[in-house]
Amino acid sequence: MNLTQAPVLDTKNLILRGPEERDIEPMIAFLLDQDRAAGFGASPNRGDAWRWFALNVGHWHIHGYGYFTIEIRETGQPAGICGIWNPEGWPEPEIGWVVFEGFEGRGIAYEAATRARQYAYEDLGLKTLTSNIVPGNARSVALAERLGAGFERSYKNIHMGDEMLYRHPGPAEVLA
Repeated sequence: MNLTQAPVLDTKNLILRGPEERDIEPMIAFLLDQDRAAGFGASPNRGDAWRWFALNVGHWHIHGYGYFTIEIRETGQPAGICGIWNPEGWPEPEIGWVVFEGFEGRGIAYEAATRARQYAYEDLGLKTLTSNIVPGNARSVALAERLGAGFERSYKNIHMGDEMLYRHPGPAEVLA
């Protein structure tokens, strides 16, 4: 059962859908992996990881958008999350992504982020997006740049500390 009003977005290989109860365990496993989740905001314990999942559900209800679960079309497996994030304290709406262990190097994050960005511009009417990346997260920088985003400035994230803000091309460039 979908826990939000999130639409279902399709790509060639993926389904982006709202969070469901069956996504709790994969998300908790990711957040508890201190190395893998370091650039995203690893959780120190299961309770905090569960609260992050609930935060995403609430984010959807407050803003009308949030992180989609990335599902592999062929198998139905949750492979990560991707979507638009703008909780209290964020400088502006951000497109973010996470790919779970075992799903790296398959272009999943790029495919999901491309579709989520299209949704943000076409359906939500957003005029700009950023990706906020902790220094040293070379894979996220490479993906942001592959998506056409460029480094704009550094800033202090209230939860993550120093971050680099990458600006994505606007709707006119992306949807043309």
